[in-house]
Amino acid sequence: MTYQLYAHPFSSYCWKAMIAFHEKNLHYELEMVENPGVMAALKRHWPLGKFPVLVDDGAPVIEATTIIEYLDLRHYERAPLIPANAIDALDVRFMDRLFDNHVMTPMQAIVNEALPGITPDPARAARGAEALDTIYAWLDVRLAGREWACSHGFSMADCAAAPALFYADWARPIPDTFPELRAYRARLNARPSVARCIEGARPYRHYFPLGAPERD
Repeated sequence: MTYQLYAHPFSSYCWKAMIAFHEKNLHYELEMVENPGVMAALKRHWPLGKFPVLVDDGAPVIEATTIIEYLDLRHYERAPLIPANAIDALDVRFMDRLFDNHVMTPMQAIVNEALPGITPDPARAARGAEALDTIYAWLDVRLAGREWACSHGFSMADCAAAPALFYADWARPIPDTFPELRAYRARLNARPSVARCIEGARPYRHYFPLGAPERD
């Protein structure tokens, strides 16, 4: 079995899928979207050209959350990322959406306003910063007494949290007044599956339009 993953090492949503692969110790062939011809091949599977896209025996699996769900169905015995208990699974799925929608999305809004060639909208960036401040406060309470995002242990929610918080802290640093959240981010960064993504992305840090900080 050979999985093909159309992805980029600096992409936050690609990290999310890659972390699941690393947690399960599953091999995949990285189809690097920057390489010649790869984007055209990707668009044959998914015309929107968004990534990551997993291809398994010619069949595409699209969107990072769906990829993780797919890997868990195929390889549940290897580091389950979604609990079998339906109530626990619901909490994992909730937190997965929370990190994508309420951390990743406002972070991206801030970053987008710094991209070259656009006229920045300071109000949009300010709304993104305000949204992050609000969710940082909520997460600091949620994470008190927890090692990971949910009671299941390391899960799909943490696969989503790792890249979201990694880049969000670059765009809008997590204040010292949220020690639970800062400690959680540090635990995520130290986990081998996440650390592998951090190192894989290191050569591309110049892509970050706000300027990558001298840390992490």
